[in-house]
Amino acid sequence: MEIIALLKSFIFLVSSSLLLPVLFTLSLLLCWIAWSGGGLFREWIDRRRSGRAGVHELVASFSPDMGEARGLTPPVRRFQKALDEVLGALETADRTRQETAVLSLIEEFSLRLNTPLTALRVVIRTGPGLGLIGTLIPMGTGLAALGQGDMARLSSDLVVAFTTTVVGLFEGLAAYLFLAVRTRWIQEDLAAMEALAEARFSEGGGRGGDA
Repeated sequence: MEIIALLKSFIFLVSSSLLLPVLFTLSLLLCWIAWSGGGLFREWIDRRRSGRAGVHELVASFSPDMGEARGLTPPVRRFQKALDEVLGALETADRTRQETAVLSLIEEFSLRLNTPLTALRVVIRTGPGLGLIGTLIPMGTGLAALGQGDMARLSSDLVVAFTTTVVGLFEGLAAYLFLAVRTRWIQEDLAAMEALAEARFSEGGGRGGDA
């Protein structure tokens, strides 16, 4: 029985000691969510200003006689610049080598665009999880205070328990919303990159021949 009591005391001590790290992590995640929301809003403004390029605009980006392309988002413009550099370096190469280089470039940009989404996926799961932990720990100490008749301590612990639940759920929902929006933007950018590559090759069959 003494071993059971010792284990209970140890688990209670460990559980109570986790409250401060959980609250600290939830606070950091909340600041990160606010920062990510600001970045998302700024990117949305940039995309609204640039508009959305259609097929003709994408073709025009590689056809000077058709005018200047408009509506390209910053990631697509960076891809366009990198594509020009790659095709310029492989100007005398055969078409197969050019296509391989372009596909590798698209994969590289796809990986680069999708990498930041990992943090959002982590927050989607850790936010509510930390909120649940931050709820259960004060509930335990609050019930212990209730057994001693300390209603003030119980009220304080219940406030902490419910606020951590709200904050954790909010962080998870916000991260999910940001992930949905950014995933759609990335899909649109990748589609535009593929269209640019196709337009570049269909314009003149690439800079190189079939040698």
